[in-house]
Amino acid sequence: MEENKLVLSSLPKTWILDLDGTMVKHNGYKEGNERLNPGIKEFLDNLPEKDVVLILTARSTDVQEETKRFLVENGVRFDHILFNLPIGERILINDKKPKGLLTAHAVNIQRDGPFHINVVIDKRI
Repeated sequence: MEENKLVLSSLPKTWILDLDGTMVKHNGYKEGNERLNPGIKEFLDNLPEKDVVLILTARSTDVQEETKRFLVENGVRFDHILFNLPIGERILINDKKPKGLLTAHAVNIQRDGPFHINVVIDKRI
């Protein structure tokens, strides 16, 4: 499979994204240099309206309001954000649809790199 290529169904989706290093500069908020990583806003702007965006972060709730404000001020689409999560792996476990559709995918991208995921919608699945 081509790196960062997802072949997906046309069903509504839940997108689960890490915040620091994936969406924004890793620990930029601690350095007073919070910034979006290249490509993330465009990616989120192109998601269908019915999709849900869930952000995960190890940031403490002490910076919850400033984090949400930064995202809103920068026009970053999200539906939910979870704070105080562990810094280790994030494991997604889901069932397969009876006809075989895989309902869980994972993509690891370079920290603070450009956000690029090639999403292909296959209406046959």
